[in-house]
Amino acid sequence: MSKDKENPEERRERLRQEEIKRNPGGGIYGGGLPDLVGSLGWKGTGILILLIIVGFIIYSVFFN
Repeated sequence: MSKDKENPEERRERLRQEEIKRNPGGGIYGGGLPDLVGSLGWKGTGILILLIIVGFIIYSVFFN
C-alpha cells in the first residue's frame, strides 16, 4: 500500500515501527504489554488471555 493511501492507524503504526528501528531502547514506555498485544493481533491476544486463565485454573487446582 502506498503511503498516501494508508489510513491514520496504519500511518501511526508505520511511524512507530520506524522509530523502534532507529532507537530500539530509547522510549521510557517502550516495550511491555502494548507492544506484545500490538504484534499478536486480536486472535493472538485472545489465545494469550485464554492460556493465562487456564494456567491460573490449573495452578489453583494443584496448589490449593
